[in-house]
Amino acid sequence: MALVIGLLIPLAGTVLGAAFVFLMKDEMSPRLQKSLLGFASGVMVAASVWSLLIPAMEMEEAKDVWSVFPAAVGFLLGMGFLLLLDELTPHLHLGTDKPEGPRSHLSRTAMLALAVTIHNLPEGMAVGVVFAGAANGAAGLSLASALAVSIGIAIQNVPEGAIISMPMRAAGNSKWRSFAIGSLSGAVEPIGGLAVVLLASLMTPVLPYMLAFAAGAMFYVVIEELIPEASEGEHSNLSTIGFAIGFVLMMVLDVVMG
Repeated sequence: MALVIGLLIPLAGTVLGAAFVFLMKDEMSPRLQKSLLGFASGVMVAASVWSLLIPAMEMEEAKDVWSVFPAAVGFLLGMGFLLLLDELTPHLHLGTDKPEGPRSHLSRTAMLALAVTIHNLPEGMAVGVVFAGAANGAAGLSLASALAVSIGIAIQNVPEGAIISMPMRAAGNSKWRSFAIGSLSGAVEPIGGLAVVLLASLMTPVLPYMLAFAAGAMFYVVIEELIPEASEGEHSNLSTIGFAIGFVLMMVLDVVMG
């Protein structure tokens, strides 16, 4: 039951954020959007370090200096996997009209959905692998710390849901359609999380690599997408403040609940 709740909490955050489309009449202000992008970046970076990379090394601490090897390899593989996914999947980021990836005849909405899927997949993987580690009694991971990651991802999913649904509404979609698209953008997270849990239960020895893999995948999203969008143009200082708040909040959650 705890696993099911843990996997669904991030989706609930996305749905809550997408519901902002019913509360806000106009398009989200650039100041607010940059603040929220920075906040999401801070949460993801802190979760990657405290909940994924450090436990990955603690699980291998008996190997002394070699304890860092699985974390280093897994991190690079995670970055590489998202880079490959980014290159091979036709997608379109919000705020731009230039598609990325191979040429396709997909609709704008479909390519936007694929971009969000690429973005959210690492978050679902992170939640799933932490729960898998807690279930296997991994060092530095407990059910409480797994729930902390789930709650942290859910908190940063609230602004993400709004960032997706509000522009869809501004583009001419109805409020309900914008809400549905924003909500469904988080559906890949519990699916990805469950897949990782099932895989980890069959391949316990590679759990440290999987923890670091999820961290690398999340770092890719932060570096490739969130930080550039938050830093360009005016009010970039707001994204820096948002990053600091998100980072500290996730760090406190992990320590207090871990």
